[in-house]
Amino acid sequence: MAGKLTTRRVETARPGMHGDGGCLWLRVMPSGSRQWLARVVVKGGGRHDIGLGGYPVVTLAEAREQALAARRMARKGINPVAERRKAVVPTFESAARSVHEEHKPTWRNPKHSKQWLTTLEQYAFPTIGAKPVSAIDGPTVREALLPIWLEKPETARRLRQRIGAVLDWAQGKGYRTGENPVRSIGRSLPKQPKDRGHFAALPYDDVSAFLERLRASSAGEPARLAFEFLILTATRTSETLNARWPEIDFKAETWTISPERTKAKRPHVVPLPTRCIGILSRAKELHSGQGDVVFESRPGEPFSNMVFLATLDTMGERGKVTPHGFRSAFRDWCSEATSFPGAVAEAALAHVVKDKTEAAYRRGDLLEKRRELMDAWARHCTEQRGELVDHPAMRRRRRAG
Repeated sequence: MAGKLTTRRVETARPGMHGDGGCLWLRVMPSGSRQWLARVVVKGGGRHDIGLGGYPVVTLAEAREQALAARRMARKGINPVAERRKAVVPTFESAARSVHEEHKPTWRNPKHSKQWLTTLEQYAFPTIGAKPVSAIDGPTVREALLPIWLEKPETARRLRQRIGAVLDWAQGKGYRTGENPVRSIGRSLPKQPKDRGHFAALPYDDVSAFLERLRASSAGEPARLAFEFLILTATRTSETLNARWPEIDFKAETWTISPERTKAKRPHVVPLPTRCIGILSRAKELHSGQGDVVFESRPGEPFSNMVFLATLDTMGERGKVTPHGFRSAFRDWCSEATSFPGAVAEAALAHVVKDKTEAAYRRGDLLEKRRELMDAWARHCTEQRGELVDHPAMRRRRRAG
């Protein structure tokens, strides 16, 4: 039977206690977290509040089922709290491995799946792995985070998120009650530096000089071609390294990245400037003829995602810039050195538009405007070297011919 609460009311409820009817209550904390409680009276044993887990890990329907089960036990004179305590509470490590196994089918990237657990194995299990999940509190979480909080800020943030996910799971399973300590742990830790250095980027005015150094480097030619292609298309490392010949349309001068290879899981059409067509033509000449990988590390095989870091090592640029940082350089250039609308730049980067109004306005993929933008970016990156560069008028004449 339906109660007083709805999913909408659960999500918008203000801090305090909110009854659903029967014995189910929703407790909204000042922090905004939401926990389910079953308030039952055990025959001959007094009143008990039983934590049923937090929302949205435990849905309204699931909370109602748990509350009904607790109420039936109480009517029989069975204390639900005592029964729950009889269950073996898992250690943090055991719980983390269970969470990993449950979520593994939903992760599209095997590498991310492996890294999720590796981070906990390296930084959390040595300090909190053997503790029962019911005993993990704020000081315990802080103990795990503090050693890397300033030294490795990005890793520390990921570790905090993953510890929080494990504790949310434990609460949903009934092994914990109360607020997840990860929610407020940041207030007890030192302030991290704003410059995280995770995706170090060159100033956009230095990209042309970097490409000169790249071309003159001792890195293998296929790797150099792939790196320049990455920069000129402002795409992600995995998208470039796994480019396939069937995705390239030389006549239309486009590269269509298939949805399973994009972060947004939607096809992304990249307009290709003249220099990119030249890179692809040279890659075609070097191709082994085996398979359809554009940039080969060996016949028919793509490079690993470490190839660009190895190239930066060869150039003596490691630590000064990251491959992903060139997307930031491109975005800064769009904002500060051009008059192209931000929507065009965001579409060129294949970013998902979260604002519904803007998304409705941008229903098209803005291909021709993005073509002009990518042509301009290629000119910025190459014309200072006196090379053949693209021009919109030239492109129109060539396609018309």
